[in-house]
Amino acid sequence: MVSKAVGNAVQRHRVARRLRHAARSVIGELCPGDRIVIRALPGCRDAESSQLEAEMVAGVRAVRRLGESR
Repeated sequence: MVSKAVGNAVQRHRVARRLRHAARSVIGELCPGDRIVIRALPGCRDAESSQLEAEMVAGVRAVRRLGESR
């Protein structure tokens, strides 16, 4: 579900599709018990799919590094 703050129904659906596609690229980096929450902010409405994917990959990797350092 994408917040109404992102835009109208068409824009929210487009963002949701792009985020689902980007999430496929990070699924392999997650452990079976891992859970993530993806929050769509209004700025992602205008972002390119490649930018969303790159930010998602970077975010997951940063969290993994934090977990390893503990």
